[in-house]
This record gives sequence, C-alpha cells and structure tokens, in this order.
Amino acid sequence: MSEILVLIGIAVVGLSGLPGLFARRGSSGAQWATTAIAVLGNALGLGGVVRFWTIGDSRPVAWPWSLPGAEFLVAIDGLSAIFLVPVFLISMLGGIYGLGYWSAGEHPENGRKLRLFYGVITAGMALLVISRNGVLFLFGWEVMALSAFFLFTTEDEQKEVRDTGYLYLGATHTATLCLFGLFALLHAASGSFMLVPLEPGVLTPGMKGAIFVLALVGFGVKAGLMPFHIWLPSAHAITPSHVSAIMSGVMIKMGIYGLLRVTSLVPDPPLAWGMAFLCLGVASGVLGVAFAIGQHDLKRLLAYHSIENIGIIVIGIGLALTGRSLGRADWIVLGLGGALLHVWNHALFKALLFFSAGSVVHATRTREIDHLGGLARAMPWSSLCFLAGAVAICGLPPLNGFVSEFLIYLGLFGTLGGGAGRSFAGAAFAAPALAMIGTLAVACFVKAYGAVFLGTARSEHARHAHESPPSMLVPMAVLVACCVSIGLAPLPFAPLLQQGISAWAPAITADGPLLSVLAPLGWLTAMSAVEVAVLIVVGVMFRVRLGREAASGATWGCGYAAPTPRMQYTSSSFAEMLVGMFGWVLRPRTRRPSDLPLFPRVAEFRSDVPDVVLDEVVVPTFRTGAWLFSRFRVFQQGNIQMYVLYIFVALIVLLLWR
Repeated sequence: MSEILVLIGIAVVGLSGLPGLFARRGSSGAQWATTAIAVLGNALGLGGVVRFWTIGDSRPVAWPWSLPGAEFLVAIDGLSAIFLVPVFLISMLGGIYGLGYWSAGEHPENGRKLRLFYGVITAGMALLVISRNGVLFLFGWEVMALSAFFLFTTEDEQKEVRDTGYLYLGATHTATLCLFGLFALLHAASGSFMLVPLEPGVLTPGMKGAIFVLALVGFGVKAGLMPFHIWLPSAHAITPSHVSAIMSGVMIKMGIYGLLRVTSLVPDPPLAWGMAFLCLGVASGVLGVAFAIGQHDLKRLLAYHSIENIGIIVIGIGLALTGRSLGRADWIVLGLGGALLHVWNHALFKALLFFSAGSVVHATRTREIDHLGGLARAMPWSSLCFLAGAVAICGLPPLNGFVSEFLIYLGLFGTLGGGAGRSFAGAAFAAPALAMIGTLAVACFVKAYGAVFLGTARSEHARHAHESPPSMLVPMAVLVACCVSIGLAPLPFAPLLQQGISAWAPAITADGPLLSVLAPLGWLTAMSAVEVAVLIVVGVMFRVRLGREAASGATWGCGYAAPTPRMQYTSSSFAEMLVGMFGWVLRPRTRRPSDLPLFPRVAEFRSDVPDVVLDEVVVPTFRTGAWLFSRFRVFQQGNIQMYVLYIFVALIVLLLWR
C-alpha cells in the first residue's frame, strides 16, 4: 500500500502542470489549480512514506514492461524513504512559494513551462528513488535530467541562460553515459538489471575498479562533487529561486542516492573506496566554501555552499565505506547516520536560504551583494529566515546542521582507536578539515548577511525594497520550524535513520549498535534547550538596556557627520584576506588602478573569483580539441569518389588487422 500511495503521488504531481497548458497565458486560476494538484500529489507521496515508517508496510509493485531487460519494479526501503521526504516536501513548499515569486501575471511567457516541468522533475526523482530495476532507474534519471534542463532555461531569451543550459546538458549526458556503462557492468556480473546485492566473489578487482570510477563520475557530476561540479554554480544562480531550491536541496542528492544504492550492492568494497570518498569529500567541502567566500552574486554564493555540503555528506559516506571494509559497525552507523541526516538538513536549510535569497531578488531585482544592504529593516521576516538558514548551514547549535556534523565528528574521532574490531586512524584527517569547513562557512555567512541585510542601502534597488507576500513567507517559516525541530529534538529521528543504515549494510549492522546508543542525542536536546534559554534571557536583557541607553545612528557611521554607503565593507573587502589565503587555488582576478594622483576624479576596482576547473581546465581543453579536430576538415572534399576511397581504405585496413 505504501508503494501504491507513492506511485499515485508521483502520477498526480507529474501531471499537475497539464491544466495550465490549456488555459490562457497569465491565468492566475490555472496557476492556483496547478499548485493545488501538485500539493495533493506531494501529500500523497509523503503519506506513503509515513505509512512505511509507521506500519512497516512495504509490498513491491511489479508490472511487465516491453523494453528489453526492463521491468516496472518499485519498492520502498529505509534508504528510499530517507530520500523521498525532501523530494516531496521541498517540491510542495516550492510550488506554494512560486505563487508569489513567479506569478502567472508577471511571467505569462514562461510560467506555464516552469510549472509543468517543476512537477515532472519531482515525479522523475521520486521514481528513480523507488526503482529496483536498472532500466527503470535510468528512465527516471533521464526524466529528471531533461526536466532540469527546461527549468534551468526558463528565461531562455537571455544568452547567459542558454549557455548555462547547454553546459548542464553536456555535463548531465556525460554522467548518463557513465551510468549506461555502470549498469552494463552490473548486468554482466549478476545476469539481470535488478538492483539487488551481488554475490561475494562475482566481481573481479578490475570490474570493481571500473564500477567505482563509473559510479563516481556518473553520480558525482549530478551531485556537484568537486571537480565534477562545473555546471552547478551558474545553473543555480540563473534559475528562479524556487527552482534553485529544488535543484540544490533535492536534485543533487539524487547523485548521493545513486552512490549509496550502488555501493550497497557490492558485498565487499575495498578500503581504497572509503579513503577516496574521504579525500574527495574534504576537497569538495573546503574548496566549495573557499570559492563561496569570493562570490559577489548571492545565489552563486549559495550554490558553492551546496558543493561544500555535498563534501560533508561524502565524508560521512567515506567513513561508512571504511567501516564496511573493516567490519566496524559503529563507524557505519555514525558515518552514514550523519550523512543521511545531513541529506535532510541540507535540503531544509538550503531551500530556506534560496527562498530567502529569492525574497531579496523579488524585492530588489538584483542578486549582486554589493548593490544591497540595509534590508533587515524593510524585510524583517525574510532577514530572520535567512539568518536561521545561515546558522543552520554553518553547523552551529541549536539548529539542525550541528546535529548531523556532530555525528560525523563522533565517527571520525572513533577511528583513532578504541572499540571492538580493526582500527584505521588515517580516516581521522577529515575531522580538522570538517572544522575548517565550518569556520570558513561562518566567515562567509557573516559577510553575506552583513552585506545584504545590515548597514545601509547601497543602491536604489535596496532603498525601495519591500517584504514578500505570505505565499512566500509561509514556506520559509515551515522550513525554519523543521530546522529548529531537528536541532532541538534529534532523538525521534534516530529510528528513521537507523532504517536507512540497515538497508545500506544489513549484514554488518543487523546486530550492531544503534545510532541512539552511540550518539548522545538526548544530551544534545538538553544542551540546545539550555542554549536557547540563555539566548532568550541575554536577548531580553540586551533589548531592555539598548532601549534605555543607546542612541540611534547610521550603521557603520564611524562618527562621520555625513556618512555614505560607500564607507561600508563590500563583499570584496570583507573576503579579501580569506581569498588571499586560498589564492593558490581560487586564482582571483583583480583589476585596480596602477597609479593614482592625489585627488583622482575616477577610480575603479573590480575583483572576481572564477571557477578554476571550468575556466582554466575544461574550456581550454575543449577549445584545443575543437582546434585539433578542425584540422581534419581537409578530408571533407565534398566529392563522392573521395568518400568511396575512404571506405575502401578502411576496409583494407580492417582486413589486414583481422
């Protein structure tokens, strides 16, 4: 029954955009109808997941399919349920958010397309998560990939949007090509396309290596794992913000799901797999936040933080893989438990941050941080929601980001020794890297929040800002409540995470320790409650004293009689020192006047942190390849006799080769 509910939800949400196609452009009634149908479908999907958790009712659904090797076989297990929750929840909230952010009246030219593919991508993601057949998995994967392309190119009249869409299309189909090879190898090993665990010994070392590389590239591109992230920053920046929320909060997690599902099928993963995941996770986490610090575009900054958080999740998966290789159930429980909880947490606070950023864009019509400032007064609720998301993404208590990172910390410190079983202290190197990620994230969001919401307005866009409508604020409030709930009371979520862990490694964790035993989740609740109480008391005391004694004045006025917005820190000046520390990899571009007179009339300073992998590796490589292949145009003579000669020569070569 759980699977049937989820399938009905998938069908309803996938078809939710059809009514809008038969209504006139700009029809608000059609938009409300689409949203209502999508909310119903997402609610049915969530109902199926809740039924699975409460009743344990899982009955696989198998229908015949005419495609060779394919079978419409779907089932829910603990791992699928974990990933279904953000798929349906964020899609539901994003649809409601879109009523005010991308209204039919303001966007009659592309609103119907956006709402149609918003439902289709939700259906594709949910389908691939419950698929138990490789062909059906690839079907859902491609539906998701193509829907994302149409969503990314919503405003396709802009050249930047078209270029970003083509970049994404090339990257995602490179990933799909790798997945074709991956499932072909799994079919060769098992004799079918069923996604079931392989028997021990059926994979040779060479096949294991090929499966690992293909899975890492195929799923790593979709997840935005560095250095496969080249499509992500631009795509998340140029799309409508509720699309950015579902892409960053949910779609990139499908790459994480694919990695977990495939690694669960391999009975004896080598130790090198875990170490590779740990190293890639550390690199993605540290460099992702380092690139974020140097950004001037608010949404591009948030996009790089998605790369950072994918790195944190992959660190947890690497710890769990290391535990499977060495038979350490405690490492599996803590590493994978932290990773799965961070899948939820990142979906919640990243959607919240993109919704808040969308509120800023909706009010000011700009994403440039240096054109904003002082928005907390005009947009108090959006400001508060962004602040909550910033605290959560930085891993600070008492919000949810702290809990998942705490679990990963416990597992990493556990590798230093102690406990029953083999030890491997080399994995603990990721702990200080995780601490560095958190520190840099705090610095980045101090910059972002301070430059966007504090101080004074730097432009006319910011001076005329206004608060967002309730249809945008209510989804943000729901996400804040979710972040607070997990942060203050993580213990009730431990059994749900335990089911996901057991589905991934049933043989090792069947008689192993429970997450609620290994991690002091009850103490976290007590500590968070004390912290909240202290914050409330200090805040009230500060407010009372401020009202009695403080004088009002311009923020950062510094005692000047006539301060101007130009006296404030900009995103460049705030991040200059940190960007300089990572200059060896960020390769910042700075343009400043070389020689200024004493009283210059005009002076201009610009700084930019490009994506090194895309701009200095991928693009030059493709340009070189295009130049080399252009040399072969000499063979295109346009003469049929020459082409017959080419065929004759090719046949002779093949005969001699044979």
